[in-house]
Parts: sequence; structure tokens; C-alpha cells
Amino acid sequence: MSHKFVVSNSNKCLGCRICEFVCSATKEKRLDPAFSRIRPVNYEPIGSMAIACLLCEDPACVAACPRDALLKDEKGVIRVDEYKCNGCGWCILACEFGAITLHPTKKVVMTCDLCDGDPECVKHCPFEDALAYATIEEVANKLRKEAVDNMLRVIKAGAKSES
Repeated sequence: MSHKFVVSNSNKCLGCRICEFVCSATKEKRLDPAFSRIRPVNYEPIGSMAIACLLCEDPACVAACPRDALLKDEKGVIRVDEYKCNGCGWCILACEFGAITLHPTKKVVMTCDLCDGDPECVKHCPFEDALAYATIEEVANKLRKEAVDNMLRVIKAGAKSES
């Protein structure tokens, strides 16, 4: 069974950072992106994309932790035991996606916990479909549909220019 995760559509994300502020407000009761578990990345001139934990099948972050402070729960969410974590950063280095960060004041790591299955960042993103809470299969199906829609537009535009 595939787990749902927060996924960003780079064609629709504008890098507004609202997701960061919503996350920090939800998790830490403060409007400070340093406390966010989701990170928008702007890559000029192409666009933006928000990065959150992708719930890897075999998470390198969990394996890298020398104190067993990270655990993948039954829903696939990476949980951090703040009593075991000493902020060494091995898990941060192990994550290929940059989805784990160091909490700025507690000196323990933090990562997206999906707001217990109802991600606030997705609910409050002002751009339609820029963020979604979906399985990898749902994401793939949507991308295939968008690819077909784009091909049909190109074919239709080509047919009009020939007339």
C-alpha cells in the first residue's frame, strides 16, 4: 500500500512561501520559516517547488541515526524522538531530498509529520494544485493526464497553424 505524502507541482508553485508560514504557525505557533517542516526551493529561471518528507520506503535518515531517534510509523511517517535526538545531523546528511532540518532552538531534528493526515500547508496553499496530499500512484496518474493534455494542445495548435 502506498502512503500519501505532500507533493509539489513545480509548474504551479510560485515560491510564495505561504506553506512555510502555515507550517510554522501550525507546529510552533509562530510565523517564522526557520521552524517550518516544508521548504520552498526557487530555481531560477525555471520555477519553484516545495520540499517535504517523501516517506521513503527504506528511509536513509532512519538508518543513519546513531541514536535510533528516528522511527518510521505504520503510516510511513518519520517520527523523531526528541529525548533520543542530540541534533548530530547524520539524518540531515542522509536525506537525499533535504526534507529534514535542525530545529532552531531545541537542537533536535524536525521533519513533516503530515499534520496527522490533514496537511495544513496543502489546505492553505493559494495556488490550485501547487501542493497536493497524494500517493505516488495518484501523482503519476495526474502527471500522465497533464502530459496527454499538453500533447493534445500541441497537436491542436499545429492543426490550426496548417489551416
